[in-house]
Amino acid sequence: MAEDRSFAGEKTEQPTPHRRREARRRGQVAKSMELNAAINMLGMVTLFLILGEGVFHKSADFLSSSLGKINRPPLAAENTIELSGEVFIQFFSLAAPVLLTAVVLGLGANLFQIGFLVAPNQLVPQLDRLNPLSGLRRIISRKALFEMIKVIFKVLLFGTVVFFYLKGRIDELLLLLNEDVSNAALTFWNIVVSLGLRVAIAYLLVAALDYIYQRYEFEQSLRMSRREVQEEYKQMEGDPHLRAKIREKQRYFAQQRMLSELPTADVVITNPTHLAVALRYREKEDHAPVLVAKGAGVIAHRMREIAAEHKIPIIENKEVARILFMETEIGEEIPEKLYRAVAEILALIYQQSIK
Repeated sequence: MAEDRSFAGEKTEQPTPHRRREARRRGQVAKSMELNAAINMLGMVTLFLILGEGVFHKSADFLSSSLGKINRPPLAAENTIELSGEVFIQFFSLAAPVLLTAVVLGLGANLFQIGFLVAPNQLVPQLDRLNPLSGLRRIISRKALFEMIKVIFKVLLFGTVVFFYLKGRIDELLLLLNEDVSNAALTFWNIVVSLGLRVAIAYLLVAALDYIYQRYEFEQSLRMSRREVQEEYKQMEGDPHLRAKIREKQRYFAQQRMLSELPTADVVITNPTHLAVALRYREKEDHAPVLVAKGAGVIAHRMREIAAEHKIPIIENKEVARILFMETEIGEEIPEKLYRAVAEILALIYQQSIK
């Protein structure tokens, strides 16, 4: 019964590499927007901590300088462009580090999660999202329930962090009423940055949990039934281009293995240019000479080169080479009808080696 349900459509199988590639091509990846936001928030707060009070003082100077220039008489029409340019330069010098950090952190967070990905399919309008039934399913889905729980958890967590931090600084905040504006603003700035760091760390915890959940949901969405796995396998096997590539790779690896065995041969027999076969004979190991390599055309030429490199004798015998190439597979012993001819060749090689 369980097997019948699996074939009927129950997702019990891990996704295949092909399914993962297709999902990524369509832009379907495991991604947590919470993690992006948490990394950006933590990075911004860390930047303000590194720059220190200088950011506050520069912001105050910018505001004071801008208001002073605007109120400076006379504000004639001819110097309005010049004044706007000065204000823009001051603002950009202040905002540039913040904007640059935000861009770097945003790109870095996305690269960390999904790597480099261009998915034009995500830009195409999806009309099924306008379907009320599909929208209702999303509202009452498990993912929607998780999002609701996550929002409640974030409110409680952040509220707790803010409450206990401000509770410990309440006396300091009340003393700000007796301070001058500049000192009070600076103290308030430091309190806000310190609070932001704590909230950012708490947010990073929420984002990590959300990232784990998003990856889990993504893996579940990719799971396949056994029928889907078999259908995919049949489709891929039925692709003539894929079959051709597989056969080509199989031939390549087989040729490489064959050529790697050739240095163990005792003789290479040719016909003389089109065919080549390599034989090995170990008196105590082999009952008869064994074919270790054979090839035609380019492979035969490469066999002769390897034989020359390893100083393996090359003997021309058209008939023996043709019969061995046609009737004997690699790793097999030579046919009995060639025992005498091959024995004569091996004896000739032995005599030449003695000389």
